[in-house]
Amino acid sequence: MARYCVLLACALLALLGLGDGKKDPDCCGPVVPRREWRALESECSKTLKQPVRYVVISHTAGSSCNTPELCLQQVRNVQYYHARTLGWCDVAYNFLIGEDGLVYEGRGWELKGDHTGAVWNTRSIGISFMGNYMERSPPPRALRAAQKLLACGVARGSLSRNYEVKGHRDVQQTLSPGDQLYEIIRTWDRYRE
Repeated sequence: MARYCVLLACALLALLGLGDGKKDPDCCGPVVPRREWRALESECSKTLKQPVRYVVISHTAGSSCNTPELCLQQVRNVQYYHARTLGWCDVAYNFLIGEDGLVYEGRGWELKGDHTGAVWNTRSIGISFMGNYMERSPPPRALRAAQKLLACGVARGSLSRNYEVKGHRDVQQTLSPGDQLYEIIRTWDRYRE
């Protein structure tokens, strides 16, 4: 029960737009660590050379979640599919964004993901929004969470100061991150096709 209270407090902070990763490099806004979403143990070991130059934004194209409780279950579902069904070493993404306004730690800043193919996985951070954004947009609190995470990545030295954001479809043949989310990220200052 205490864990859910902490998550609800983080969600409230996210909704209010509080927290600033630029002032505190260790504060990426409300990030739910792996232990709190009860992640399976990672078997990954390949690291990323930092600072990373690229960020690839995708969507899971599966169920969305709008409460910490639902998002905890959804991130576990995504990890189970990637690790147990597909046989990967862990969840594919470095971070996942819930519609609850929280960031869920996947492989984190240091480990190479399996989100965008052999060429891009070795030089990018993969951030996936949980849900399908072909016909609808993520809520503002989820978009703010992603922006805060990017600012934090720069502040902590994990992302290059001149990093570029790309949509999953910019680097691989896919519909991800969905038409609506893609139109949004194309307006971000760091977006490059």
